[in-house]
Amino acid sequence: MRHISLVQLYEDNREKLLLNWVLGHQSDRRIEIKLSNNYGADVVGHINVIHPERLQVMGQAEYDWATKIGERRFAQMFQDLLGAQPPAVIVADGLTPPEILVDACKNFNTPLIFSPKPCSAVIDLLRIYLSSRLADTVNLHGVFMDVLGMGVLITGDSGVGKSELALELISRGHGLVADDVVEMARIAPTTIEGRCPGMLRDFLEVRGLGLLNIRTIFGETASRRKMKLKLIVHLQKTVAGSDAPRLPLDAQTQEVLGVPVRKVLIPVAAGRNLAVLLEAAVRNTILQLRGIDSMQDFMDRQQRMMLDDDA
Repeated sequence: MRHISLVQLYEDNREKLLLNWVLGHQSDRRIEIKLSNNYGADVVGHINVIHPERLQVMGQAEYDWATKIGERRFAQMFQDLLGAQPPAVIVADGLTPPEILVDACKNFNTPLIFSPKPCSAVIDLLRIYLSSRLADTVNLHGVFMDVLGMGVLITGDSGVGKSELALELISRGHGLVADDVVEMARIAPTTIEGRCPGMLRDFLEVRGLGLLNIRTIFGETASRRKMKLKLIVHLQKTVAGSDAPRLPLDAQTQEVLGVPVRKVLIPVAAGRNLAVLLEAAVRNTILQLRGIDSMQDFMDRQQRMMLDDDA
């Protein structure tokens, strides 16, 4: 079960949303995800009696509806809602909380928070925040880079040259996200985001040189806070007697937190320019994401020539 305290959510978003406690600022309520297939966006939304476990947000539309249905029906609905112990009620759009709502929150000890921001803005920002804070996470070993605007995880055995390749890429204008330990989080059903643990941020370990502060050496543009994982490049040492296939016909993928990620295998050998090969792999992946597959184009061309010869 993943969760975050209401107090932490309040403190992290107080300045952005101009939040202000009305009731329950001493509450120990928390926002949590109970199902493994749920996301942060599932735990906050408009007033909803069907999902009372959510962080409930009241805007102008809900206020107008409550006025239309009358005080008695509105009071009964809110008693049923607050009886299920939602984490809190946020009144947005700069509205003055109705007295019936304030009294109901007092009776059920439900925290009540005010925001002058538009209701939609409150919900959107909190969904993004909670999706990040409550995401499934895993730590992977490798070097995570921003190459041509694409998040690339470089993996391989110890001593294969991951850090040296990263250093070469940084010198060519690309950016470092994380070295050695990469925190991966599934922030959406098909989106994996990688970032660096705070203690290791901006540092790259290179054998013979030790720890290098990439931001200090190469400047601000050489470091990134986070990137979405789109490609895994695995560096493999060549073994005598075993040759890697020249034309891999099947696209490879690797699952990260249940999401398939494209994977490319690059054999490591003396004299190979790995930086150029990796850049080419990234450019090819970009084309594939746009629907342009060089290998498939070649196979289609070959098939057409065989049909023409038979004719």
